[in-house]
Amino acid sequence: MSNPRASAPAPARSSVALRAALAFAALTAAAAPVAPADGIPDSCRQLIVAKAPDWSSHRASLAVYERESAKKPWKPAFKSPIPALLGRNGMAWGRGVKEFKGGDIPPKREGDKKAPAGIFKVGAVFGYAKALPEGSDPRYPYRQVTEWDAWVDDPENPHYNRHYVANPKNVPAWFSKQKMRHGDFAYAWLLEIRHNADPPVPGFGSAIFFHIRRGEDRPTAGCTTMKKEDLESILKWLRHGSDPHYVLLPAAEYEVKKSAWKLP
Repeated sequence: MSNPRASAPAPARSSVALRAALAFAALTAAAAPVAPADGIPDSCRQLIVAKAPDWSSHRASLAVYERESAKKPWKPAFKSPIPALLGRNGMAWGRGVKEFKGGDIPPKREGDKKAPAGIFKVGAVFGYAKALPEGSDPRYPYRQVTEWDAWVDDPENPHYNRHYVANPKNVPAWFSKQKMRHGDFAYAWLLEIRHNADPPVPGFGSAIFFHIRRGEDRPTAGCTTMKKEDLESILKWLRHGSDPHYVLLPAAEYEVKKSAWKLP
């Protein structure tokens, strides 16, 4: 996701926005991820997998899987794969449940226009609507984006790569360049991919989401995008307590990691 840079809609009442922010924070705080030594954690029941032809590709085929427990096999949740788009410059290793260093593939950096590869916890949903799409699990963490919401992509900002809610009575000078609410259809739904999140390291990439694609073959600045109906199908499929994760890899790398990472 390129951080939103447009004007906000009509202001909401500040007290309502602040109460919603506090409720959302309480809902998500208990879901802090615990990184395993390697591979998909046993607690994961829902898995999104995207495979690209190679490291330089901006296209991928995405599939979703689910399982009853860590001892049960992964089963496809959808009938067919979903076409997805990645970073304009392909992929680089991201900071997820496992961090990779060295080798021929560099780590993701802020502004490199590469999607982070690896295993990532799937976080909360953010959107323009009052609630998740009809048919979704109402317990899944959701935040309606207001004029006071921001996601910070400035490595020098202490709130780097975090969701931030401004106090309407004390709005920071940097806020207008970082706010999330605007009229861009591509960001009507944002499903967080928790890259470089636990904790964020300045300069290693920020604001990575699943969101709606801008065109059939238009790459991103690092997010994973797809058609609106495909993204909404994923949102309806997500379940609270399932500890969903996302795996993004080139096809050849996927085969190498498949057994060790306990992938479908």
